[in-house]
Amino acid sequence: VKVTDADLNYVGSITIDSDLIEAANLIVGEKVQVVNVNNGERLETYVIEGKKSSGEVTLNGPAARKVQKGDVVIIISYAQMDLEEAKSFVPSIIFPDEETNRLT
Repeated sequence: VKVTDADLNYVGSITIDSDLIEAANLIVGEKVQVVNVNNGERLETYVIEGKKSSGEVTLNGPAARKVQKGDVVIIISYAQMDLEEAKSFVPSIIFPDEETNRLT
């Protein structure tokens, strides 16, 4: 997704459009890893819900220093499960519109 804003004056987190949260099976408050494709930075933060259908992806607080508006980031979540469940697990991977971050 493309970063829509970086808000240094916030406690922390990544604000994500609620449509994207739902499509990617993320959970509000969940710890995620954010990988910045533009500069190679990696960071960990937690998800907060953004406005539905807004395309919003905002890095907040200290994480805002690791991105710039317009950077492309990959948001990764991890899960723990037993071996048998892991064998059949299918991750949720979404590819929103490259300009708007909206699902088509």
